[in-house]
Amino acid sequence: MTALTIRLPNSLHAKIRELAARDDISVNQFIASAAGEKLASILTVDYLRQEAAQGSRQDFDRFLQAVPDVPDEADRT
Repeated sequence: MTALTIRLPNSLHAKIRELAARDDISVNQFIASAAGEKLASILTVDYLRQEAAQGSRQDFDRFLQAVPDVPDEADRT
């Protein structure tokens, strides 16, 4: 594990302390969890962008044409 020193505004530190106490975890656990969530969010967006870049409008249109043209369930009632 790596030790890291960060500087936070007092107001942010106080709010982190408050939320960590509410969840009955340490400030370190709270910050590690928050960093992990941010990392997962960024990596997910990167993954989705990579996947989208591999797609093509032609393939999308071809798959869309294969969908049957039926009324929406809300329209049937």
